[in-house]
Amino acid sequence: MGEHSVKAIKTLRERKTFLYHLLNDIEALNLMIEQDKFEKGIQRIGAEQELCIVDKYFRPSKNALRVLEKVNDPHFTTEIALFNLEINLDPLELKGDCFSKMQEDLEARIEKADKVANSIEENNIILTGILPTLRKRDLVFENITPYPRYKELNKILKEIRGDDFYLKIRGVEELILSHKSILFEACNTSFQAHLQIPLEEMVDKYNWAQAIAGPVLAIASNSPLLLGRELWSETRIALFQQSVDIRNSSYLLREQKPRVSFGSDWIHDSIIEMYRDDVVRYAPLLTSEIEEDALEVLKKGGVPKLKAIQIHNGTVYRWNRLCYGQNEGVAHLRIENRYLPSGPTIVDEIANTVFWVGLMQGMPDEFRDLPKRFSFNEIKENFINAARTGINTYFNWFGKGLSAKRLIRTRLLDIARNGLIASNVATSDIDYYLGIIEKRSAESKTGSNWIKKSNTLLKETMTRDIANATLTAHMYRNQKEGRPVHEWEAVYDNDILNLDLSITKLEKYMTTEVFVVNEEDLVEMVAKVMDWKKIHHIPVVDKDNKVTGIITSTNLEKIKGQDQRLIVARDIMVREIVTAESNISIEEANRIMIDKGIGCLPIIELGELVGILTRNDLIKIIQSKSEE
Repeated sequence: MGEHSVKAIKTLRERKTFLYHLLNDIEALNLMIEQDKFEKGIQRIGAEQELCIVDKYFRPSKNALRVLEKVNDPHFTTEIALFNLEINLDPLELKGDCFSKMQEDLEARIEKADKVANSIEENNIILTGILPTLRKRDLVFENITPYPRYKELNKILKEIRGDDFYLKIRGVEELILSHKSILFEACNTSFQAHLQIPLEEMVDKYNWAQAIAGPVLAIASNSPLLLGRELWSETRIALFQQSVDIRNSSYLLREQKPRVSFGSDWIHDSIIEMYRDDVVRYAPLLTSEIEEDALEVLKKGGVPKLKAIQIHNGTVYRWNRLCYGQNEGVAHLRIENRYLPSGPTIVDEIANTVFWVGLMQGMPDEFRDLPKRFSFNEIKENFINAARTGINTYFNWFGKGLSAKRLIRTRLLDIARNGLIASNVATSDIDYYLGIIEKRSAESKTGSNWIKKSNTLLKETMTRDIANATLTAHMYRNQKEGRPVHEWEAVYDNDILNLDLSITKLEKYMTTEVFVVNEEDLVEMVAKVMDWKKIHHIPVVDKDNKVTGIITSTNLEKIKGQDQRLIVARDIMVREIVTAESNISIEEANRIMIDKGIGCLPIIELGELVGILTRNDLIKIIQSKSEE
């Protein structure tokens, strides 16, 4: 998310000042490219690890700032949500056992963070593309990290959009909802890999990075679930784009590109094309105190910081991002791979990075000058298809149709191996990490496939919420053991979390597949639904899908013998309904139902119906607990 000392652009003067510096920065960067003022003779790798903090029931924990303070390590920093943190690893020269060293460094820091988290209310650290136990109520404004950058970004994006953000993702299941903040972005946790690229190779290498993005994403996919629904193999791709989409219904804004993007074209002659394109397409949102004039610094023989470019770049989210930086006063360029998910384990993340870096370094000469040889839209389609179907994707690989598994095993692994050898990476690292990619491909065992299979098995005997918690618990245990995901066994229902009734939340047991009827539905239709689905209570909703009443079997009994052709649900429904939020305990739900003399309790979350608990369900739960 970049630096914290930024604010929203609110006045014309602030906008003019920032644009002055931004245009200056772009001109200065262009001069640096023309004069080749970038580091030579060395390449470095780096990474940013995003992670989730969960409580002892593997639900999101809001203790990020407490963990950060107690860890007391400058490599750690905040993320947009209070249940996320980020680790910025020190860059390493690309050679020898650099990847083993990266793994050791990351293991040590995550182990430290996990111990600290465990000392704070028995919290844990989880590596996952999307945390399975996230709920909509976790994604409210109150859970944004209380730093100016995050709140200002949320405020300005909402003001530009003019209404709530809208999410619609269709995969195996479908998720449609609106949300009031950009916190849905925080569902995404990534492992962002960086590779320094020599200036003379950058155009071809960036285009090649776009070309290989689909296959790399396919083998690395690890995010199939969102709010309990199975969507894409790498749902993060669709979620991130929609979670910060500020385009509203006006014609002009519909014609703009989303701020999260794979891109719209190749780079043809210079990387400056991309920075110019970002200025043309995307209005600046944030600013900061910028003291230097980049052109003046350059004229005096200095190396400008290009702070305006970096601020603007931080609000435009390309999956392959071009980055400018400095190392001891010497400028360099790098590509940031932003589409790799966090997890399933540290060793899987490093294997993904080794595969990507190897492919980048091993780019065959035949793939230079791609704009003259291949359609950009076909490469983009490969990427979207990989996000949807993961390791089962069928690619259009430069005119030939190949499955992901065949493409990786027969072509890309050899390219990656050659690239790593040419970069003087240790043979032991090459064999070990590429071996993980090969086995994952051969056995079709990605993190995404493991989650989907385990989730299907668990939901056969559990509610969605307890299945998600059980799945996350196993994910944590497997991560602690350190075995790569292709060695993981699917999770069955023989290891359920041991939850105390006194603190067990209603959401663990409520029925989330709720059948409803509309106020205007005929009573005959209502009776059929209740008969076919063997239910005794059914909520009634209005045209906005808000619960306005409830119909019970008793209500239907009272109108037996009457002419029901003109009677609709609102005519017989109980209007004064008792509801509860999903975070209350089973004991509290039991007290409410006894005190109110009701047989069912609709469960409301952020104003929406998310489940229902009946008296019969409650009796079964309490009896089963008393027998344990």
